Amino acid sequence: MPSPTDTQAPVPAPVLAPVPVLPLSAASKIASYAIQPASGASQLSQRIELSQATHRIRLVNAWGSSSSTTLGPGTRVLELGCGQGTCTQALAEAVGPGGHVDAADPAPPDYGRPFTLAQAQAHLSAGPVGGRIAWHRADPVSFLSDTEKTWDVAVLAHCVWYFRDGGEAELGRILSALRGRVARVLVAEYALRATEPAAAAHVLAALARATLEAHRGDSTENIQSVVSPAGIKAVAAGAGWTVESESVVVPDAALSDGFWETATVTAQDFVDEVEEAVGDERVKSLLRSARDATVAAAEANGGVKKVRTMDVWVASLTC
Repeated sequence: MPSPTDTQAPVPAPVLAPVPVLPLSAASKIASYAIQPASGASQLSQRIELSQATHRIRLVNAWGSSSSTTLGPGTRVLELGCGQGTCTQALAEAVGPGGHVDAADPAPPDYGRPFTLAQAQAHLSAGPVGGRIAWHRADPVSFLSDTEKTWDVAVLAHCVWYFRDGGEAELGRILSALRGRVARVLVAEYALRATEPAAAAHVLAALARATLEAHRGDSTENIQSVVSPAGIKAVAAGAGWTVESESVVVPDAALSDGFWETATVTAQDFVDEVEEAVGDERVKSLLRSARDATVAAAEANGGVKKVRTMDVWVASLTC
């Protein structure tokens, strides 16, 4: 008669959690790289930088959770739409002394407040990870056409919505230009969904803002063209890329982007901008109603100051 051990099913090997590329404990260190007022960092500015660094670490770890995604010590990264370098500093920390980050953005040097792009980037260059970063003031497609360089990965972190000349069209041009230049494209963009009820107002505010910006000839707003995860995947497929992995990051309550962007829509200035920029009365009515819906969603969850940042879609694309 067989013993009980002879008939037992084999015990499956334990599923090990992926080792993070960066520990969340590194957030304070990464936050310290960012520029601060000459008079010294206030408690508020420190909290802001810490929340931004924490969020970028979570993005880096979400990308790195795929066993086939190369992101870590020694990685050569091309970051497109780097802005002031909020994600750049986290990427530079992740790649270590043996890695490198080429960071490109077309915005003028005097863009941004309270610090300009030029000031923020120069401060990072003079800091502990500055030797790992090269800044490029260039349109992504133009930059790629002017060099034959290749990288391990390209990163587009919270930049797709800022593309002025049609989000999907510009994204398609960039992804087409990246073929043969990188093994993978790592994307992080707002997911247009709110796991946290207090983030619903942020979703509505983003749609309202993008609708207004579509009717303005010139704008420096952070949201220009809203593209959903499904839209990004469709554009990627058209450019010859497939989604290798995807996940959703629910931002911590400390991340203030949702509050900032919602506040610009609920303010009276938004109504004034609608009156100035939009001629079609139907579109004006739509935008006023979109603002009202944003206000109502915020009030249902404690007011604008309690608004949370919406979910973020994180994906790895491969050819």
